[in-house]
Amino acid sequence: MSSVSVKSLDLNFGDVKVLRNLNIEIEKGEFLVLLGSSGCGKSTLLNCIAGLLDVSDGQIFISGKNVTWLEPKDRDIGMVFQSYALYPQMTVEGNLSFGLKNQKMPAAEIQQRIKQASEILHIEPLLKRKPAQLSGGQRQRVAIGRALVRDVEVFLFDEPLSNLDAKLRAELRVEIKRLHQKLEDNTMIYVTHDQIEAMTLADRIAIMRDGAVLQLADPNTIYNKPANKYVAGFIGSPSINFMDGDLQAGGKKFVSNGVEIDLKRYEFASGPREGSACLGVRPEHINLGKATDKGLFEAQLTIDVVEPMGSDTLVWSKLGDQDFRFRVDGQTKLKTGDQQVVHFDPERVSIFDQDSELRI
Repeated sequence: MSSVSVKSLDLNFGDVKVLRNLNIEIEKGEFLVLLGSSGCGKSTLLNCIAGLLDVSDGQIFISGKNVTWLEPKDRDIGMVFQSYALYPQMTVEGNLSFGLKNQKMPAAEIQQRIKQASEILHIEPLLKRKPAQLSGGQRQRVAIGRALVRDVEVFLFDEPLSNLDAKLRAELRVEIKRLHQKLEDNTMIYVTHDQIEAMTLADRIAIMRDGAVLQLADPNTIYNKPANKYVAGFIGSPSINFMDGDLQAGGKKFVSNGVEIDLKRYEFASGPREGSACLGVRPEHINLGKATDKGLFEAQLTIDVVEPMGSDTLVWSKLGDQDFRFRVDGQTKLKTGDQQVVHFDPERVSIFDQDSELRI
């Protein structure tokens, strides 16, 4: 049985369709990330699961129970918001215990839950402090702890790290990963626009656009075999190189402005064919030097711009008449105007139909 099941879900605001026929099955103990740009519907979907928005059509099940029209308090969920929303006049302990006291839970049980949550989140020394005495990262830990003490089936995270600086985001990301590993039976649904958070945290990622899920898969599949051109361009930093051209010779080669790429190694999703297409190759899949076997693609490029970034360097050039970026080790000595031979494996490219933009 799925932990959370979203069936044929629609949400309309008047004539505006916000969510369209969403179907998602989330297994018990799974960490699912809803990923997409602003306005794609990811937070709206989370709010529907939480019961903060009434759906227009479809159903939502949690642990086999239809919760579509239940109040949030009756859905066995804990939610962590982008804002910490802590009570400023209460201590950390008071914030953690407030909801439990309202449920008339015995004092001994409350203390046990606070002790367990504070140990998991490493906030034991903070229990007597008030929110004003805490850093941003500590406040977010407390906000997570407030959900954790409820001992619920499903945790919902709505961009919980977006208000933190880059260093704190990285630290809290590791803490959330550890939290999921410790609470292996609890399902987590996490909303973000940050692909690094998605790739590092998720068991599976649902990439959303215009209220629909474009691809739902594990991070490795999303990265290596994106379902369409939008997903390919959204995932990866620096972004993937796209080349417009044609599939020829029964789909055995890709041709673009005099550049020919042998596709004998490429695994077609829907069978090889001819016609206009778009080829994508990630900058990190391009290597310096001559090809080591005949199945690899090799080209000599003129370096246009070099962008040192410390651990690695991003190099801009052109392949045919189209922009072409590749990433090299940060200690590699390259400069504008240099001629450089590069190669890549056609097995690792992605090819998309020009009209539908779906993976071929």
